[in-house]
Amino acid sequence: MAATNSTTFPVAVSSEQHSSRDFTEVIVGFLLIMAVLWLPTREQLIIGPIVLLTPLALTLLRPASRAELGLAWRGLLRAFWILPAAVALTFASIYLAQKIGSYHPLYQPDLSHVGGYVLWTIYQQFLLQDFFMPRLTRLFSSNAAISMAGGLFAVAHLPNLALMLVTLAWGIASCWLFRRYRSLWVLGLAQGLLGLSFAVCMPDAMIHHMRVGLGYLRYHPLPAGQTAGYHGPVVGS
Repeated sequence: MAATNSTTFPVAVSSEQHSSRDFTEVIVGFLLIMAVLWLPTREQLIIGPIVLLTPLALTLLRPASRAELGLAWRGLLRAFWILPAAVALTFASIYLAQKIGSYHPLYQPDLSHVGGYVLWTIYQQFLLQDFFMPRLTRLFSSNAAISMAGGLFAVAHLPNLALMLVTLAWGIASCWLFRRYRSLWVLGLAQGLLGLSFAVCMPDAMIHHMRVGLGYLRYHPLPAGQTAGYHGPVVGS
């Protein structure tokens, strides 16, 4: 009996240590991201890249295949139908917004802004699927992990209530789709497309140029006819 205990005890300790590490990384990682979202623009530009790249480093420290990370071609091909579905939903949303009068041009329609936003949505999917979801799944059941990840994704968009509602739904849906198809690229591109559609279909008075955190509170609408300049990083959905 003593010999059996001596061999199983280290395994239990190792499992407990891994759980503690996962829990700590989820809590600390999320709190740091939330802190960055509520910093002024200058501090956000300095500290933000460090905080946002830390999950990438932590993820790469744990061995994982390209397929597990959602970067394999096979997953992209299987999940490709999501993009036409997102395009169809985008056209339907714009058509409806035009009918009810809420449609408006994108406030920064240049290629650099749009491209930067899509890259940001791809990285958001990396944070959600490759950093938070694996740790939450090791701590809780798969369905609970999906719900919690969607909840964290929504909370990160405080105090933009409109964005919180859609990101809660998309966060849960994208986690479910990633578990099924394992394609980070498709989900990131779909989120970018849907996010741009949301930006032109919802009144700026409600979504404040898709801003979250301190940027949402400091939003000021532009005078009629004035083109948008740079207002700090847009870190919404």
